[in-house]
Amino acid sequence: MGRIVVMNHVTLDGVMQGPGRPDEDTRGGFIHGGWASRSATPGDAEANAMGERMAAGGGLAGWLFGRRTYEDLLSYWNQQPNSPFGPLLNKASKYVASTTLTEPLPWPNSTLLRGDVAVAVGRLKAESDGVLAIMGSGELLAALMAADLVDEYLLMIHPLVLGTGRRLFPETAYLALRLIESTTTAAGVLIAVFEPARDRNLGA
Repeated sequence: MGRIVVMNHVTLDGVMQGPGRPDEDTRGGFIHGGWASRSATPGDAEANAMGERMAAGGGLAGWLFGRRTYEDLLSYWNQQPNSPFGPLLNKASKYVASTTLTEPLPWPNSTLLRGDVAVAVGRLKAESDGVLAIMGSGELLAALMAADLVDEYLLMIHPLVLGTGRRLFPETAYLALRLIESTTTAAGVLIAVFEPARDRNLGA
């Protein structure tokens, strides 16, 4: 059985939209793109944390993406010739939830998830041995949260409040989380690992 691990940058008020650059995601008139650079972390603290979570889960079995994140992420990193991230993404298995894309998908080692996304990801999780990691992909995340398929959240929580933007946890989210470990970078970014506290009754 694999583990589904969310790996996202968020603000203190839960915004996950457009952390990387100004033009990353301007839906809804969002004007704060690139906000994660305002609290840039010296060194590779976030990358190290991601590597540790994947190693703790038996290694990376693949990435789960929504259509928008898949197209944007792969397109951007494959245009950065000096970055190792593009080749790493290309080599890894990628599973894409989309109702508009058709195969063959544009990037290597990519598989289109068909039908009900929660059912398709649940089947993939049952057949996997390692970590199925998610970055971005808010709509996909909402579906997986609703189906109680997420096993862990690695959140890079930045000391910012934006007041607007798409949030990690939708208004319909109803879940308890347990803090597993945390560390704070010199720039004030809280790197925290949570898992669902399925033994807690929120209604109690």
